[in-house]
Amino acid sequence: MAIPVVDFSKLNGEDRAKTMAQIANACQEWGFFQLVNHGIPVELLERVKKVSSEFYKGEREENFNKPKEVDLLDESSEKLENVDWEDVITLLDDNEWPSKTPGFQETMKEYRFELKKLAEKVMQVMDENLGLPNGYIRKALNDGDGDNAFFGTKVSHYPPCPHPEGVKGLRAHTDAGGVILLFQDDKVGGLQVLKDGEWIDVQPLPNTIVINTGDQIEVLSNGRYKSAWHRVLSPVHGIRRSIASFYNPSLKATIAPAPQLVEKTNQQVEQTYPKFVFGDYMSVYVQQKFLPKEPRFQAVRAV
Repeated sequence: MAIPVVDFSKLNGEDRAKTMAQIANACQEWGFFQLVNHGIPVELLERVKKVSSEFYKGEREENFNKPKEVDLLDESSEKLENVDWEDVITLLDDNEWPSKTPGFQETMKEYRFELKKLAEKVMQVMDENLGLPNGYIRKALNDGDGDNAFFGTKVSHYPPCPHPEGVKGLRAHTDAGGVILLFQDDKVGGLQVLKDGEWIDVQPLPNTIVINTGDQIEVLSNGRYKSAWHRVLSPVHGIRRSIASFYNPSLKATIAPAPQLVEKTNQQVEQTYPKFVFGDYMSVYVQQKFLPKEPRFQAVRAV
């Protein structure tokens, strides 16, 4: 099995119906797919690779060490279950960005602008495939017609691990939010998706954008598009670069299954997914990120 790969440019041609069906199937069966010909210039992606690597080498690598974890791995055959072998920073519109690496701020600002546009195009495709009005998912995540959604970018690096069997790069989880767009390393793998009880590698492909759906898309779609469990294995050789951008609801947004989908499946909302404020869901998620997701929905139902 392999993660579906979709040529996004074919939405504009005679293969549109086939491409829409490919994306629908990927959302329903995988919760993950890779986009090629997505419209983001290769030149920009190459710059993102360059400044990210230079940022890690110049500002982060020297300080990345986990001596306690290494000592524990050296002394014990047991796995470390509560840590991740990951160096990470988060870029938002209003937080402090690294300033020492030449070109980092300008390049990442441009990249985030392009990624946000791509995310909204992907959501439009989901709207159409689900039979929802154009702009439905975007409006739900933005809590209306404004621009209120959370859009954050995690710049992660996974250095070589001396005991990769004992600690994950990132533990298995589903993502809390809406649509996630990942620009992953095209040489050092490690990302895996759980499919039918088996962990499947997300194959590194140059200059692709990996799309996955979060818990809120699962709710909005009334379970048609499930959020997928995924993890990152610690590398043995090489440094894995991973740049994930999250188009998540506003904390004030009210999330519930789209009425059109509830009616079509002849179900009651309270029998499937609850209606809740996303901020309340996040309060539960931060405590239960690496635990089964169904109790999160039950917990937020009671808020």
